[in-house]
Parts: sequence; C-alpha cells; structure tokens
Amino acid sequence: MWTRQLLTRTESPVGSLLVARHGQSTWNALGRWQGKADPELTALGEQQAQDAALHVGDISSVWASNLQRAKVTASIIAKAKGLEVNIDERLSERDAGEWEGMTRLEIEDGWPGFLAGHKRPDGFEPDESVAQRGIEALSEILANGGDGRILVVSHSGVVRAIERHLGVSAGQVSNLGGVEFHLNAIGELTIGERFMLLDGSKVEITTPKQI
Repeated sequence: MWTRQLLTRTESPVGSLLVARHGQSTWNALGRWQGKADPELTALGEQQAQDAALHVGDISSVWASNLQRAKVTASIIAKAKGLEVNIDERLSERDAGEWEGMTRLEIEDGWPGFLAGHKRPDGFEPDESVAQRGIEALSEILANGGDGRILVVSHSGVVRAIERHLGVSAGQVSNLGGVEFHLNAIGELTIGERFMLLDGSKVEITTPKQI
C-alpha cells in the first residue's frame, strides 16, 4: 500500500536517483502549459541536454517519461554515457485538462480567479494522482537499480507534486534542474536536495513559469 510515510528523510541512503526536468521545449519558450501534449525540444533544449551530460557524473541507467521532450533529453544524455533509455509512462506530465496549450493570460481571461484561488479546470490531474504514480515508478526503479546513480528525466509537475505531498515547497523547477531521491537501507524512498545539471556560464538556464 502506497503511503506518505514511505517518503522520509535519511542520512544513510542506499542507491541514488536524480529526477530532472527535461530541456526547454517549444511550448516552454512560448509560455504554454504543456500537460500531456507533446511539443519538441528547442535548439536550446538540446544544448541544455548536451551540457547536462557533462555534469551529471557517473550514472548506471537512464529513464524517461514517454513524452518526447523527456525522451529526447534523456537520449542525448544516455548516448553520451553509452547507455540506453528506459521508458515509464508513469513519469509523464500531469494532464492539464482544458488548460493544455494555454498561456497564463489565456487562462486568466477564460477562468477568472481560478489561478489566484488555486482552482483547476475539468480534466486536470490532481497532485495526489501525480504523486502516487510518480512515487510508485521511482520506488520500483530504485529497488531494481542496485547501488548506482540513476537518472530519470521527467517533468516539473511530477517533481513538484511529490514535493508538495511531503510538505516541501521549493518553487519552480528549471529545465535540467530537479531533486535527488534515495532508497534507504530498509527499502523506503527518501527525498534529498534540489540540484542543477547545467553550467550557467556555458548554456542558458531557463525556468518556465506558466503558472
């Protein structure tokens, strides 16, 4: 049974999982909420993935969601490391419902007061659902991954839903930024610190802020 208690902090982790947001997508650049839509990476997004490959360090495997912005980011990094990309649909972005493809201004015009009141439209996947499937996927990946470091390329919605489930509010997630997770000695998934895989002196760091 999946419970909140499985997510705790520990000083003695076994195994390590880097969960990163994908590189900049075309809709990130346009300020559009993506959800389950599948826009491609921008040229900058590809450059970000290439730079991340230089800074991620030693990794034993690479995982990604089924959406191309995550898959292509993961593929660029995996190729540089001589690895293949494993896909898990549970790592995909939340369904944004009627807001998919919209900018913040369009949402505020069409749904007055929703953003300020933390309301969401029909079809919007709630945090609990996103966090549950994300935690299940991460736990399985870590449980079968041994003691090595594993890279997972996912989405801001997944990272932040898990953080909020833990009562952590760390703000927006930059492209190729993320959070580290561990599996402790008794098999529990534990949350670590935020990280950034990009060198800002070499490539632009972008932080989409649609919402």
